[in-house]
Amino acid sequence: MAEASAATPALSAPPSPAAGAPSQLDELMLAMDVVDTLRHQDLLVSRELDETRRDAELIERLRRIYHDQGIDVPDRVLQEGVNALKESRFVYTPPKPGLATNLATLWVARRRIGRGLLAALAAIVLGAGFYYVGVVRPEQQRVEQARAAAEQERIDLAERLPRALQEAYADAMAAAQVDEARQRADQLLADGRSALTKGDRPAVAQAIEQLETLRAELRREYTLRIVSRPGEPSGVWRVPGRNPAARNYYLIVEPVAPDGRVLSLPITSEEDRETRTVSRWGVRVSEQAFNAVRADKNDDGIVQRNKVGEKKSGALAIDYSLPVLGGNILRW
Repeated sequence: MAEASAATPALSAPPSPAAGAPSQLDELMLAMDVVDTLRHQDLLVSRELDETRRDAELIERLRRIYHDQGIDVPDRVLQEGVNALKESRFVYTPPKPGLATNLATLWVARRRIGRGLLAALAAIVLGAGFYYVGVVRPEQQRVEQARAAAEQERIDLAERLPRALQEAYADAMAAAQVDEARQRADQLLADGRSALTKGDRPAVAQAIEQLETLRAELRREYTLRIVSRPGEPSGVWRVPGRNPAARNYYLIVEPVAPDGRVLSLPITSEEDRETRTVSRWGVRVSEQAFNAVRADKNDDGIVQRNKVGEKKSGALAIDYSLPVLGGNILRW
């Protein structure tokens, strides 16, 4: 086996296509260095020499420079560097401005520009959001509320208030049993219609409320009785401030409904013009009527003839059975 192996001729590997690539790359880099040296050594270029002598002079000087640095550069590399310098082979020439150049610049800087655009977009979105929440939306709500209020007012004046006014008037007229009540209802209806024509909602609402109050007053019925309970006065007298020599006499009364309930009514005092809703008040009567009630109570401690007047359903005024002088008090 050894002899056969020794007799076999040795096979050499075929040369690699890239075997000369490192040498060519080194020479290219060296030529670029030569060009760079020529650019930084302005004294190497003699303007007075002709081109052939200048090239020879440049090559000689370059040979000495690299020799002093301990670098052995072939003449063909030096000549290649000189030729490259003259041809501006390794000089970067910026492209002319244009659409393609601008697009290429944008593509190179796409990340930086993208981050800037993203930040600007985020700021715009946030600003728009704050502006919408703080300015646009409140204004929209204000406009919507104003529109809704205007629409509600239109509906009130065109439909709801006229209907409510007519209904309140009909109820008041149904409860009225006297001409005075009917005339009062007619006047309130006229006031309400006039307010509707002017578009005055508060005035229309006031007319409706007054008609409803009139209806309630007409439907109310009670007997006005003198208070006759132990520990409570049935009558009092006052000395008027304008006439100290005179006396005003009052019977203390309360309105009692047919079912026995004591009602509370709005009463105005003649002393200070104050109006309050009360269940008892003093009615001014003559001295003779006052003395008659006092004698009735002194007899057995109870006022037997305790009826002062009666308010009937459908009427506005009280039908008094005792002579009253048209004045009331709320305190005694």
